[in-house]
Amino acid sequence: MKKFVVSMAIIMLLSAGFLSIGTNAQRPDYEKYGRIATAVIKEDFPGEEVQDYKYMGRKQIDDQQVLDSFQYKVNVNGKPVFMTVQITHDLKNDRLVSLSVTEQPQQ
Repeated sequence: MKKFVVSMAIIMLLSAGFLSIGTNAQRPDYEKYGRIATAVIKEDFPGEEVQDYKYMGRKQIDDQQVLDSFQYKVNVNGKPVFMTVQITHDLKNDRLVSLSVTEQPQQ
């Protein structure tokens, strides 16, 4: 009985390790740059609440570089402000090339 319990515990630990490896493998490749974009927005609007975040997509610039766009909705003095962060990065070496933040006009 003791061997059975120990065997089951080992199997559970090993399967938990494999599940976490599978979860990490399925992370979107823009996640790193989404965290950077969020940090920039929080720095630009200290003390303001980021209400919404949306990944807008990717554009291929050339064979090595892509442009990822993120849109944020921030409440400033009770009014919504929409900001777009565009990040160009190199796919080969996974490095940031440029970052721009623009405010979207109210509709």
